[in-house]
This record gives sequence, structure tokens and C-alpha cells, in this order.
Amino acid sequence: MMTIWVDADACPVVIKEMLYRAAERTTINTYFVANQMLRIPPSRFLHTIRVASGFDVADNEIVRRCQAKDLVITSDIPLAAEVIAKQGIALSPRGELFTIDNIGERLTMRDFFDTLRASGIQSGGPAALNQQDKQAFAAQLDKYLQQHKPK
Repeated sequence: MMTIWVDADACPVVIKEMLYRAAERTTINTYFVANQMLRIPPSRFLHTIRVASGFDVADNEIVRRCQAKDLVITSDIPLAAEVIAKQGIALSPRGELFTIDNIGERLTMRDFFDTLRASGIQSGGPAALNQQDKQAFAAQLDKYLQQHKPK
């Protein structure tokens, strides 16, 4: 059965709330992986996994546990690439579906901006999550859940 994994340290609260409701509605086990204690509503479908602090510890735990067709919610491009390599599905909190066709370009852009930041050029961070982003996420999540609903 399909599982949803959430890179929860950086996941916006509004997206987590959508996932709480989706897990209940679809009876899909959803795991929130973070290096800090998380509060989630009581549910037999919602779970937390607390990992040690450190660079990519939560990401590595998600990659270790996820399987083909699992859905991973993350804005971390390298994590999305690893999920796709395992035949999982990666979706950003902004509703961007990462695929085998677009992940290479996304990794290249990420590396380019890392290089700019390392050289002292300020490229700024992502804009705040807006209503359009929330709607795009909800639409992609719903589409995925419809296609993969438990039998």
C-alpha cells in the first residue's frame, strides 16, 4: 500500500494541515519526518519519525524508507531526485510535481544558485507561499490520491 512521506522540518503548516485531512479521508499512512518534536492530530494514519539533528538526516531516512509509488512531500531538490530514482513520486509544497523529465534541470538550477550564493552574490530565497501555491499543491495532491487510492 502506498505511503506519504513528509520532509516536515521545512514543510509549511498549511500544507501539513492539508495532509492531515487527506490522510484521514483516504486512510493512507502519512509519516512526518523531522529532527524536532512535531505535534500532529491524533489519528491512526498520521505518524511522526524524529531523527537526529544533522545535515540531510531526515532526507536520508525518507530515502531509506520510501518505496516505488510512495509520495514524498519536499522542496529539497536532491531528495526529490533520490525519491524519483527509487520510482517514488516527489511533490513540492508549492504543487510542483518533480518527474524524471524535469528533475535534472531542477538540480542544475539548484547547483547554479548554490554557486552564486557561495561566491557572495545574493540570489534571495523563495517567495512566501501564496494562495496560488496552496491551490496548486491541493490539486496535485488530490490528483495523485485519486490515481493511487487504496482498493
